[in-house]
Amino acid sequence: MVTSAKSAVPTVADQAAAMQLGQCAKNLATCLAELRTATQKAHEACGPLEIDSALKTVQTLKSELQDAKMSVIDGQLKPLPGETLEKCAQDLGSTSKAVGSSMAQLLTCAAQGNEHYTGVAARETAQALRTLAQAARGVAASTREPQAAAAMLDSAQYVMEGSAMLIHEAHQALVHPGDAESQQRLAQVAKAVSHSLNNCVNCLPGQKDVDMALRSIGEASKKLLVDILPPCIKTFQEAQTDLNHTAAELNHSAGEVVHSSRGTSSQLAAASGKFSQDFDEFLDAGIEMAGHTQSQDDQIQVIGNLKNISMASSKLLLAAKSLSVDPGAANAKNLLAVAARAVTESINQLITLCTQQAAGQKECDNALRELEAVRGLLDNPNEPVSELSYFDCIESVMENSKVLGESMAGISQHCKTGDVAAFGESVGVASKALCGLTEAAGQASYLVGVSDPNSQSGHEGLVDPIQFARAHQAIQMACQNLVDPASSPSQVLSAATIVAKHTSALCNACRLASSKTSNPVARRQFVQSAKEVANTTANLVKTIKALDGDFSEDNRNRCRVAMTPLLEAVENLSTFANNPEFASIPAQISNEGSAAQEPIVRSARSMLDSSTYLLETARSLVLNPKDPPMWSILAGHSRTVSDSIKSLITSIRDKAPGQRECDYSIDNINKCIRDIEQASLAAVGQTLPCRDDISMEALQEQLTSSVQEIGHLIDPVSTAARGEAAQLGHKVTQLASYFDPLIVASVGLASKLHDHQQQMTILDQTKTLSESALQMLYAAKEGGGNPKASHTHDAISEAAQLMKEAVDDIMVTLNEAASEGGMVGGMVESIAEAMGRVSMGVFVCMTKSVTCPEELGGLASQVTVDYGQLAHQGRLAAATAEPEEVGFQIKTRVQELGHGCIYLVQKAGALQLSPTDSFSKRELIECAHAVTEKVSLVLSALQAGNKGTQACITAASAVSGIIADLDTTIMFASAGTLNPENEESFADHRESILKTAKALVEDTKLLVAGAASSQEKLAQAAQSSAKTITQLTEVVKLGATSMGSEDPETQVVLINAVRDVAKALAELIGATKCAAGKPADDPSMYQLKSAAKVMVTNVTSLLKTVKAVEDEATRGTRALEATIECIKQELTVFHSKDVPDKSTTPEEFIRMTKGITIATAKAVAAGNSAQQEDVIATANLSRKAISDMLTTCKQAAFHPEVNEELRSKALQYSSECTTGYINLLEQVLQVLHKPMPEQKQQLAIHSKHVAACVTELIQTAEAMKGSECVDPEDPTVIAETELLGAAASIEAAAKKLEQLKPRAKPKQPDETLDFEEQILEAAKSIAAATSALVKSASAAQRELVAQGKVGSNLANAVDDGQWSQGLISAARMVAAATSSLCEAANASVQGHASEEKLISSAKQVAASTAQLLVACKVKADQDSEAMRRLQAAGNAVKRASDNLVKAAQKAAFDKTEDDSVVVKTKFVGGIAQIIAAQEEMLRKERELEEARKKLAQIRQQQYKFLPSELREDEG
Repeated sequence: MVTSAKSAVPTVADQAAAMQLGQCAKNLATCLAELRTATQKAHEACGPLEIDSALKTVQTLKSELQDAKMSVIDGQLKPLPGETLEKCAQDLGSTSKAVGSSMAQLLTCAAQGNEHYTGVAARETAQALRTLAQAARGVAASTREPQAAAAMLDSAQYVMEGSAMLIHEAHQALVHPGDAESQQRLAQVAKAVSHSLNNCVNCLPGQKDVDMALRSIGEASKKLLVDILPPCIKTFQEAQTDLNHTAAELNHSAGEVVHSSRGTSSQLAAASGKFSQDFDEFLDAGIEMAGHTQSQDDQIQVIGNLKNISMASSKLLLAAKSLSVDPGAANAKNLLAVAARAVTESINQLITLCTQQAAGQKECDNALRELEAVRGLLDNPNEPVSELSYFDCIESVMENSKVLGESMAGISQHCKTGDVAAFGESVGVASKALCGLTEAAGQASYLVGVSDPNSQSGHEGLVDPIQFARAHQAIQMACQNLVDPASSPSQVLSAATIVAKHTSALCNACRLASSKTSNPVARRQFVQSAKEVANTTANLVKTIKALDGDFSEDNRNRCRVAMTPLLEAVENLSTFANNPEFASIPAQISNEGSAAQEPIVRSARSMLDSSTYLLETARSLVLNPKDPPMWSILAGHSRTVSDSIKSLITSIRDKAPGQRECDYSIDNINKCIRDIEQASLAAVGQTLPCRDDISMEALQEQLTSSVQEIGHLIDPVSTAARGEAAQLGHKVTQLASYFDPLIVASVGLASKLHDHQQQMTILDQTKTLSESALQMLYAAKEGGGNPKASHTHDAISEAAQLMKEAVDDIMVTLNEAASEGGMVGGMVESIAEAMGRVSMGVFVCMTKSVTCPEELGGLASQVTVDYGQLAHQGRLAAATAEPEEVGFQIKTRVQELGHGCIYLVQKAGALQLSPTDSFSKRELIECAHAVTEKVSLVLSALQAGNKGTQACITAASAVSGIIADLDTTIMFASAGTLNPENEESFADHRESILKTAKALVEDTKLLVAGAASSQEKLAQAAQSSAKTITQLTEVVKLGATSMGSEDPETQVVLINAVRDVAKALAELIGATKCAAGKPADDPSMYQLKSAAKVMVTNVTSLLKTVKAVEDEATRGTRALEATIECIKQELTVFHSKDVPDKSTTPEEFIRMTKGITIATAKAVAAGNSAQQEDVIATANLSRKAISDMLTTCKQAAFHPEVNEELRSKALQYSSECTTGYINLLEQVLQVLHKPMPEQKQQLAIHSKHVAACVTELIQTAEAMKGSECVDPEDPTVIAETELLGAAASIEAAAKKLEQLKPRAKPKQPDETLDFEEQILEAAKSIAAATSALVKSASAAQRELVAQGKVGSNLANAVDDGQWSQGLISAARMVAAATSSLCEAANASVQGHASEEKLISSAKQVAASTAQLLVACKVKADQDSEAMRRLQAAGNAVKRASDNLVKAAQKAAFDKTEDDSVVVKTKFVGGIAQIIAAQEEMLRKERELEEARKKLAQIRQQQYKFLPSELREDEG
C-alpha cells in the first residue's frame, strides 16, 4: 500500500491532494516500521504463550460453531451481509489448503522441538481455522436444506476438535522432545484432522455429486479386475458400433464437465452424473469388445487401455472438483483441460486398438476428437496455456503451419492415389499440428491480453503447486510398480529412475523456495521437508539395489516398508506447498485486453472449424475418391484453413506485446523534451515565468518523487525488454507516466530559483534524464522482450546504465538544494526505505556540532547516504549470522538505528530553519547521543555474529609476526651466534616438538571443520591454532639453539622446517576465513582443502626433520627432501594469478638469477661428494635462491613498463628453471641413495639445463631493461668510507648519550639503579659496543681487500635492497639503529617515549648487528684476528641489547595498573563513557593489526639475503 501510494503521488494533478497523499504515505510507513519493531519486541516477550493462545482460539471457534448449529435447528441462522453460497464455498475451499499447509508446518516444527517456530505455526493455524469457521458458517447460513447446513457445521466442528487436539499434542511434544510415543500420537492426530478437513470440503454443494460419480466410476472399474470376462452377447460389428457411439458420448460428457466446473454447483452435479453414466456404458462396451479379441495378449492390452481410461476419468472429476472448490487456484483451469485431453487420448488409443473400420476412418475420428478437446483452450484465454514466451509462440505457429501445409497436401495426394496407410499418417500429423497451433494461439492471446496496460499482470508464486502435485502422482505410480510382483527388472529400474528424478526436482524446488521466501518459518519448513524427502529416498534406493540383485519377496517387502515414509514425506510436502500464500497470483485481463485477444482467438477458431470440415470431407473422400463435388468441397476447406492460419500469424505479429505502448511512450517523452528545451531557452533569456501557486518545497518533493520512481523502474524495464514481453507494455507505460509530472516540477522549481546557474543545472539534468529514457525506450522496443534477440541486449544495458547515471546526478543536485534549505523529507524517506531493506554495512556515526547550523544540511545528507549504504550491502549479515538469534538481533538493531537516524535528520532540518532555537539544539544533541548508542549496539551485534572471521584475522596477524621472527632467528643462526645459554641437548626438546606438532595437526582439522560450522567453533579453532604454532615455534627455536653454533646449517634446516609450517598455517587461516559459511561446492572450499593438504605435508616434513636432525647420516637427505617440497609449494604460489603488491627492477631480477648459478654449482658438488654437510648447505642455499628468484621474477614481470610478451616469457622461463632445479635436486637425492657413476653423470645434464634456463632468464631481463643501463661505482672504496662514517656516527651518538646525565660509567650493570639510570647505562654500553663493532668491521673489510677476496672491480653498489651492498648496508643499519636507540633512551628518560619504543630500538640494533656479522663472515677467514675481534664485538652488542630489553620489560611489567576510573552516574554521561571506551578499544585493535601488517611487510622486504659470492663471480 505504501509503495503504491508513493508511486501514485507524482501522477496526481491536484497539488493539495498529492501533498496530502505523500504525507499520509510517509506517516503510514513510519507507523508500520514502529509497529514492526514493537511486534518484534512483543514477540520476544510473549513468544512461549502463542501455543496456549492458539489453543484458546480454536476452542472458542468450536463453541461458536456449536452456537451456529443451534441456530440452524431453531431456523435462526442468517447469512451476514455480503455472504453468498458461492463466495463462502470458494472461501472454504481455498482456506482448507491454508489449514492443511499450516498444520504440516506445525507438525515439522513440533517434531524438531523448536518452541519458537512451533508457536508461530500454531498461531498461523489458528488464524486459518478462524477463516475456515467463518466460511463454514456462511455456507450453512446460505444453504436452504437444514440437514446439509447441520452436516457442514458438524464437519467444521470435527475439524476444530481435531485441531485443538493437534495443537495440544504439539505442545506435549515440545515438553517431551524425542519421545517416540508422543511423536506417534502427533502423527495419528494429524491424519485424523486431515480426514476431517476433507469431509468438511466434501459437504460443499455439488461436491457430494462429484464424489458419487467418482465412487460410481470406481465401482464400475471393478469389472476389469475379474480373471474371466463375461460371454459376448453381441456380434463384433454391433460391439464395434456400440463402442464408437459410447466413446463419442463419453468424450462429449468430458467437455460438459469442463464447461460446468466454471458454472454453478448444480451444473457440475448434473454433468458429473451424466459423465459417470456414460462411463459405465462405455466400460460395458469396451468389455464386450475385449471378449471378441482373438488372442490373450490383445485382451490384456484392451483391458489395460480401459484401466487407463478409468484412471483418466477419475482425474478429470478430481480436477473439476478442485476447480469448483477454489476457482482462483493457480492453473486450475489448465489442469482441468489437460485432464479432459487425457481422457480423449485414452479413448483414441482404445478405438485404434479395437475397431476395424474402413481405411482411414478411425484416424479421422481420432483427429476430430483431439480437435474437440483442444477447442476449450480458446473459450476463455485468461490463464497461461504453456510456458512458451510470445516469440516462442510465433515460432511454434510458423513451424506447425508448415507441417500442417505439408500434411494437408499429403491428405489430398493420398486420397487420389488410394494410399490408405499414408493417408492415415498424414491425418495424424495434421491433427498434432492443429493442436500445436491451437495451444500456441491460446498462449499468445493470453500474453497479448496480459500485456495490455489496463490489465493486471500476474505474479509468479514461491512454488509451483502443479509441479509438486505431478511429482507426488508420479512417485506414487512408480512406487506401486516397485512392489508389483509382475514388474520386470527393467520396470523396477525405470520406476527407481522416476522416483530419483522427481524427488531431486522436489528438493531443488524446496531449496529455491527457501532462498526466496522472507518467512523464516516457511524457510525452515522447506529445508526440513527437503531433508526428509532426500533421506527417505536414499533409504528406498538402498532397498531397490537389494531388490535388483535378488527379486525375492523379502526384498519386495523391504521396498514396501521403505516406500511408506517417502510417500508420507512427499504428501506432507505437497500439502504444505498448497498454501495459497505460496501460490502465484493469476492475471486479470481487462476489457481492452480481451478486445486485443479477439483477432487471434477468432482466427484460431476459424482454423479449427475449417480443419474439422476438411477432415470430415477427407474421411468421406478416402472411401470414394471418384466423387468430384467432394473434391471441390475439400479444396474450399483447404483454402479456408490456409487463410485462417495466415490471419492467425498476422494477428499475432500485429499484437506484439509492448510495441504500441513503446510508440506511445516515445511520443510522450519527445513532447516532454521539447517542453524542457523551451523552458531552457526562456531561462537563458531570463523570461521564465515564476509559479506562484505552489511552494518550492512542494515542487522539490514532487520532482524528487518523480525521479525516484523513474529510477525504480529502470531495471524492470530493462529486464522486460530483454526477456519478458508480457511485462514490457506495463513497464514502459508506467515509466512514461512520470515524465509529465517530472517536466512540470522541474520547470516550476527552476522558475523559483534565483541563481541562474542552479536553474540551468536543474533543466539540463532533467533534459539529460529524458533523453536517456528516450534512448532506453528505443532499445526496449527493438528488444521487444525477446530473449533470443541477444544483439539488442548490450544496447539495452548501456541505455539503462546511462539512465541510472542521469538519475544519480539529478538526485545529488536535489539533495544538495534540499539540505541547504533545511528540507529533510527526502532524506527521511531514503532512510525509511533503507530500513525496509534491513541490510548490514559498516555505519560510522559522527556527532554533529550545532555551532555551525549552516553545515547541518550536508551532514544530514551524509547520514542519509551512510545509512543507505547499509541497504546497498544486502541482507547478507543478518541472513548468514549464526545462530539465528544473532541475525535477528542485527536486524532489530539496524531498524532501531534507522529510527534514530530519521529523528536526527528531522531535528537537523528543524535547527537549520531556526538556528537560534536552543530547544532544537538540545533535541539535536540528544538525538545524536541516541544514534551513537545505537551504532555501538549494531557494532556489538555484528561482532557477535562475526567472531570466527575476526579470530581468523587476529590469528593470521599473529602467525605473520611469528614468520618474521623466524626470519630473524635464521639470520642469527646463519651468523653462528645462536648459542645455548646452558648445557642442554636436542634430545631434551625432541618430545616437546613432536607433541606440539601433533597438537597442531588436530588444530588444523578443527580449523578446516570450523569453516563449515558456526562462528563460535571457528573462533575457537583459530585461537587454538595460533596458540599452538606459537608454542611449536618456541620449542623448535629452543631445540635449534641447543644444537650449538658449531653446526649452523643444521640449525637453519630445523628453523626453516617450522617456518614452512607457519607459512602453511597462515595460508590455511586465510583460506578458512574466505571459505567460512560457503557451500561445499564453492571454489573457496577447494582452496581450503588444498591449503589443508599443504599444511599436513609441512607438519609431516617437520616431524621427519626432527627425527633425522641428530642422525648425521640422513639429516642432509631429509633437508634436501624438505627443500624440494618447499620449492614445489613456492612454484604453486608462483603459478597463481595473484598480482604482486609491488614491482622491482630488471637489475634486481638479474642479480637474483646469479644465486641460482651458485646454488647449482654447490648442488653438483654436493652430489659428487655425497657429504651430508655439503647437502645441508646446498639445501639451505637452494631454498633461498629459488624463493628469491621466483619472487623478484614475478615482481619484475608485472612492472608497469613490461609488455605482455616479455611478462609471459619471464614467467615461463622462471617456471622451467625452477622445474629443472627441482629435477637436479631430485637427482642429488638419487645419488645419495645410490652413489653410482652413471647417476652422477646425470648431474651435469641437469645442471646444464638449469644454466640454459638461467641464460634465457637473463636475456629476458636484459630485454626488460631496454637501453638505459649504467655501470656502478667501485664498492671497495664505498665500503671503506661508509664503515668509517658509521663508526664516527656511532661515537657521536655515544657522546650525546654521555651528556644526558653526567655520571661515572660503571663497568658492570648495577641492579640498584633506578629505571632511567639503567636505560642510560644500557644504551651507553650498546653505543660503545656498536662503535667497536663497526671499527672491527672496517678492519675486517680492509683485511678482505688485502687478501683479494674483495676486488676493486665495478659491481652494483647502490641498490634498493638492504643486503645488496654488503658491509656498506650493514654498517649503515648499525649506525642508524644506534642513533634511534639513543634518541629513544633520551625520550624515555624525559618521559616522552614508551618502553615499547626503547625495546624495539634495542632489538633493531641486535638485528642489524647480526646482519653485519653475516656480511663479514661470508668471505672472511674464521681464524683471523680481525674476525675474532668482530665476533667478540658482535657478542658484546647482543649482550648489551639483551640487558636493555630486560630492563625495559621489567619496568613495564612492574608498572602498576591500578589507575582508578571515575564512573559517571548520570545515564547519558554513563552511556557516552561506555561508547568512548568501546571506541578507543576498537581503534587500538585496528592500530595493532595495522602495525603488525606494517612490521611484517618491512621485515619481508629487509630480510632478503644475497651472498657476496655473487660479486666474487664478477671479480
